[in-house]
Amino acid sequence: MDFRTEFQPVTVQPQQIEKRSFQIIDEEIGEHHFTEEQYPIVQRVIHASADFELGRSLLFHPDAVRAGIKAIRSGKTVVADVQMVQVGVNKVRIEKFGGKVKVYISDEDVIAEAKRINTTRAIVAMRKAVKEAEGGIFAIGNAPTALLELIRLIKEGEARPGLVIGLPVGFVSAAEAKAELAKLDVPFITNIGRKGGSTITVAALNALSLLAERG
Repeated sequence: MDFRTEFQPVTVQPQQIEKRSFQIIDEEIGEHHFTEEQYPIVQRVIHASADFELGRSLLFHPDAVRAGIKAIRSGKTVVADVQMVQVGVNKVRIEKFGGKVKVYISDEDVIAEAKRINTTRAIVAMRKAVKEAEGGIFAIGNAPTALLELIRLIKEGEARPGLVIGLPVGFVSAAEAKAELAKLDVPFITNIGRKGGSTITVAALNALSLLAERG
């Protein structure tokens, strides 16, 4: 294929591109502290972001990967904080085990309640989600307020998630919310600092569903 540029790609075959990308990641990441079960998630995060600093900043509760795989194989609901996470998740793998990916932030009752009490829709969405998704995976990539509310609900015994993937991006409360999550004794995947985002959350969740599928 002629791209009419001086540079020509090594390959245009999708599987070969992905394989070479992971080879580069393995070559460049250097020494790391991640376990064998955690590393595939780190790989996927770096693959999605091309950011080794972000990958190295990931934090895992000791039971995070096993808990996530168990939740997926048990058909538990995946709760996304925003539609961008919902759209990016490989729903075929989640649904294969009977699970669903839900997002509540645009529900009419959530919008109305947020206006009534003058708070964010993300907060109200978490309050609704925890009532419908016990034991599920909460995947938060955009809204630090959603993560902070989920943490509050966990501390007060109103939420019992199977796994929290808390990787919101931002300058206001994102790093602080993730630091609070890392203090909890519930399975979590998070990271240090401001970096994160919906695509990073999707990458971590898709890595988990791949592990669940492969057995």
